[in-house]
Amino acid sequence: MPFHIILHQPEIPQNTGSIGRLCVCTDSKLHLIHPLGFDTSNYYVRRAGLDYWERLAPTHYEDWKDFLERNPAKRLWFTSTKGERLHTQAKYEDGDGIVLGQETKGLPPEILAAHPQQLVKIPMHGDFHRSLNQAQAAAVVLYEALRQTRGW
Repeated sequence: MPFHIILHQPEIPQNTGSIGRLCVCTDSKLHLIHPLGFDTSNYYVRRAGLDYWERLAPTHYEDWKDFLERNPAKRLWFTSTKGERLHTQAKYEDGDGIVLGQETKGLPPEILAAHPQQLVKIPMHGDFHRSLNQAQAAAVVLYEALRQTRGW
């Protein structure tokens, strides 16, 4: 079963394009929760995703509620700097979903509050950093999940 990368209201087309490319290269599925901060036909999405974007076929959702009703992931892990558990301490399974929030705000407080045991954070040096780039964070967590489940 593939992993699922879920972007909650992404704002930057280049990040989404790059994550789309990541999904194709890892046989993962991309899910986009609206509203988006751009149109997916945007030049920058396509530029970052290169020709990978044509093989991606992301699933779109009207909002978080729509995603929850149609969620294909086995379990969800929520990336957040507010999490206590490191991304390497989670026990991933094939079919899990990795949820990432908006680039400027992260995930909404109500989503974080509803899933406190499923929050994962990526460690960073010092306390003056807000967070990693969304595409980098997706890759870090996804490759840890692949390492655990497939030995990558």
